[in-house]
Amino acid sequence: MHATQTLTQQRALAERYTPIIFADEAEPFQPELVGYTIFRQSGPSLSFPRTIDVHPPVWRVIEYAIWWDWDIGHLYELEHVWVYIDEEERVIKVEASWHGTYHEMRVDGSIPLEGTHPIVYAEPGKHAMAPSPEWHTRRASQIILACTRLAGAGGVWENVLYGRPEVKSPRVDRLVRTYLRRKAFVPTFRFTRQIAVKPDILVPWREMERLIPARLRVWVHHLERALPEEELTMLAIAHRGASAHAPENTPLAIRLAASMGADMVEMDVRVTADGVPIVIHDHDLKRLAGRGIDVHELTLEEIQEVPLPENQHIPTLHEALSLCRELAIGAYLELKEPGTAIPAALLVRQTGMTFHTIFSSFHAELLREVKRVLPHASTAILFRDIDVDPLDLAAQAAADYVHPAWEKAAPRPDFLLSRAWVERVHAQNLGIITWHEERPNVVRALRHLGVDGICSDRPDVLMLAKSGPALPGNTRWHNDGYTLTGN
Repeated sequence: MHATQTLTQQRALAERYTPIIFADEAEPFQPELVGYTIFRQSGPSLSFPRTIDVHPPVWRVIEYAIWWDWDIGHLYELEHVWVYIDEEERVIKVEASWHGTYHEMRVDGSIPLEGTHPIVYAEPGKHAMAPSPEWHTRRASQIILACTRLAGAGGVWENVLYGRPEVKSPRVDRLVRTYLRRKAFVPTFRFTRQIAVKPDILVPWREMERLIPARLRVWVHHLERALPEEELTMLAIAHRGASAHAPENTPLAIRLAASMGADMVEMDVRVTADGVPIVIHDHDLKRLAGRGIDVHELTLEEIQEVPLPENQHIPTLHEALSLCRELAIGAYLELKEPGTAIPAALLVRQTGMTFHTIFSSFHAELLREVKRVLPHASTAILFRDIDVDPLDLAAQAAADYVHPAWEKAAPRPDFLLSRAWVERVHAQNLGIITWHEERPNVVRALRHLGVDGICSDRPDVLMLAKSGPALPGNTRWHNDGYTLTGN
C-alpha cells in the first residue's frame, strides 16, 4: 500500500486489525461504536491524551476508539486499542487504555492475536483493557465494589480531556445513578463473552465524534420517560460522617459512613495557623475539647495533639480525602471561611477526587474561587433564609446545587418546601440538597418531594428511605434517532 490510500483502502485496513474483546459473562454492556484513525506519521491522538509515534519499523498505527454507552459507574465510556503494523502489514505491537493511561498488550513476551486481530480482555463493568484475565482477577475486590455499591456513582462522566458533556446536570446524574443501580452485578471473572467489532459499528473517528452528543441526548430522553420520579435514587450524605455514632469529622466517622452505604460524607473545612486545611466544624475547640482557643491560632501539630473520644483526632483535609478515596465514598466539603477554597480545590485535584466531590458554602465567592481552580467541579450554595430566591443565589455562585439549611427554621422544615419550589429549581437544571435530618418520616417526605440529596448524622436512616432495588450480593463495605440496543 502507498501513502495515498483511498478511504476504501483505509477502511479495509481498519477492518483487518479490529480487536476481539472478551468480556465477563455477566457484563451488562457492549460497545456501540468504534471509531478508527490511521496514523502514517507521528502526531497527537484525536481522542486520547497521548502522542502516537510512527517510526521504522512501524509503518502504520491504527487507533480504535471504542465507545460504550455505559460504564457501570457512569453514562458514556471511551476505551482505546492501538495496533502497530510494519510494511509487511504484520502486527508488531499492541497497546490499550487502562484507567486513563495505557500499556502494551503482551503475555509472556507475546502479543495475543487471532489471525491479525488483537485479543483484549475488558474489565467487568469498567472496560479497561488487559492482555489477559489475570490483570482483572488481581483487582477483584476493587472491581466488585465498582460493579455493586458504586454503580452509577459517577453520573454523567466528565474528565479533563472531554470536559463537561452538555447533558450533564444534577437531574441527569440522578437519572443515571438510578438506571445503573439497576444494572449492578457481581462479576464472575469468567471471560467467555466474545465481542467482535463488526463492520456496521466501525466508523472513522471524526464521524463517530459527531454522533456521540446525539447518543447522549437520546439516552437522557429515554431515561426521563422510563424512570418514574418516585423511584429515583437520592444522594445519601453522612453529615460530618456518621456523627450520631462516632466523633464528628473524624476518620472513624468517615469509615462508619462508608460501612453504612452512604454515597458521600459531609466535612467542614478550616485552615490552621500554619496554613494547613483541616476538617473541623467549629471555629474554636470549646465544644470538642473544652478549650476556647481559635483554630486559626493553632498549628497543625497543636491541633492534632487535641485528644478526641474513641482515640480519634482532627484530620487534615488531605488525610480525609485520601480516606474517602480508599473507601470509595464521595466528599461533600463545606468551606467555612475565606482562605479555604483554593487549598481545598488543589487537594481535591491532588487526591483524584475532583469528580467525586461537591463543594458547598454559605459564601458565593468561595464557590466561584473553586470553579476558577477546578472549572468542572460541582458546587452547592448554602442558605438559611426561607424567603430567599434559590435561583438568584445559584446564579451568583455559579452553583450546581442549592442547599437550604433549614434544620432550625421550623419543627417540620420539610413543610417549608413545596412541590412547586422543587420543580422550579429543577427546571433550571439545578439540584437540591437538604439540611441534616435524622427523623425517618421527614426523610421519607423529602424523598417524596424529589430532592436530590439529604444530609444526616445517621446515614443508616437515609439508607432505609433510599429508593431503588437492593444491590446483588453482599455489597456492604468491609474494612436525532438511534435505537437503544443491548442495554
